[in-house]
Amino acid sequence: MKMITAVLKPFKLDEVREALSAIGVQGITVAEVKGFGRQKGHTELYRGAEYVIDFLPKVKIDVAVPDALVERAVEAIQASARTGKIGDGKIFVYDLEQVVRIRTGETGNEAL
Repeated sequence: MKMITAVLKPFKLDEVREALSAIGVQGITVAEVKGFGRQKGHTELYRGAEYVIDFLPKVKIDVAVPDALVERAVEAIQASARTGKIGDGKIFVYDLEQVVRIRTGETGNEAL
């Protein structure tokens, strides 16, 4: 089992959710986050004053998937989140040692 964490632009969330649902991913966790990468933020003009926006709004999604679904999930996220512009985000994949469904006590892939 793997945990896939993706940080992406907020307006791409619905497209990513639909792409993951289409390949059989049953659930995701979403959090609104702020951060920056290579773009290092930007400046904005508000009421005549210039402000530096260091942290840009992003969306972080976490998806637990069985090993057989990892590559398809990563490809689905990448294809649906890409705009081709700086700040599209990142995808991280790491091992999940154990998963337990609280309600039933199921473990492993059955808990997903």
